[in-house]
Amino acid sequence: MGGTEVVAAVPFVEREQVLERLRQSPGEEARREAAPTPNGPPPSRWTLRTIRATFKTLENYTLSGVWRWLRKRVGVKLRSGHVQHFSPDPQYKTKVAKLKRCLKNVARNAKETVLLFLDEMGYSIWPEPAQTWTVPAPADPPEAGRQGANNGLWRVIGALNAWTGKVTYLDNYIVGRAKLREMYGRIAQTYPRAKKIFVVQDNWSIHKHPDVLTALEEYPRIEPIWLPTYAPWLNPIEKLWRWLKETILKMHCLADNWPALHQRVNDFLDQFAHSSRKLLRYVGLLGDGQLSKALHFT
Repeated sequence: MGGTEVVAAVPFVEREQVLERLRQSPGEEARREAAPTPNGPPPSRWTLRTIRATFKTLENYTLSGVWRWLRKRVGVKLRSGHVQHFSPDPQYKTKVAKLKRCLKNVARNAKETVLLFLDEMGYSIWPEPAQTWTVPAPADPPEAGRQGANNGLWRVIGALNAWTGKVTYLDNYIVGRAKLREMYGRIAQTYPRAKKIFVVQDNWSIHKHPDVLTALEEYPRIEPIWLPTYAPWLNPIEKLWRWLKETILKMHCLADNWPALHQRVNDFLDQFAHSSRKLLRYVGLLGDGQLSKALHFT
């Protein structure tokens, strides 16, 4: 058909059949259409070409006709996929439920109860490449310059207050047992009036090292809350690290000036030394996420 082709209506029963087929992976018809060789496997995603090849009623449609048929008659459009989160922890639901109970405790009594999301990150003096607006170059794209003698590693340990957005952090060349014990002391000093301080953290072996657990006994107000294994989506401070990397560490021009880069990272974190609703919204502690709903339940 040409550009004036008619987009046929799809009966309800047939529409449900189309939707059910599209929920499945492309099959033999799509393989014959898209595989570069006769022995190639079928593709993993649907395209207009493979949809046309799969449904006989579309065999005479142009690709634009297939697009209109999907949009207007079937109600299907091109969508971006997202990661389906999964933790192998058999206690996943139990741990999530405990985390939500702790968040609700903070909501009931934010003056005496604190919940902190704790995590560590490392960064290098070398910038990572990323998109940026720049003046036209003769041929090459903008470069993330790495003219320094080495990559110069540094590490940060931080704690994000779930209620206020306040960030407490320490940094060093090494963040291990000693720095974690120091961090617990810093937390206790930062919140002297809190009767209970929940510190939510992942299962990194250092967090559960006997030396660290013994040091925690010096701070009876601090209670560690363990996240499910391999569940970073439950630790909002991970998004703070992402924000830091996107804002400061990608495409920077300080590969030959380590003190300046270090100071710029600290300046970014120091913005949140008191409180920040903007940070809470960015990391998902304000809004419609499951942690936000637990924290701001009515």
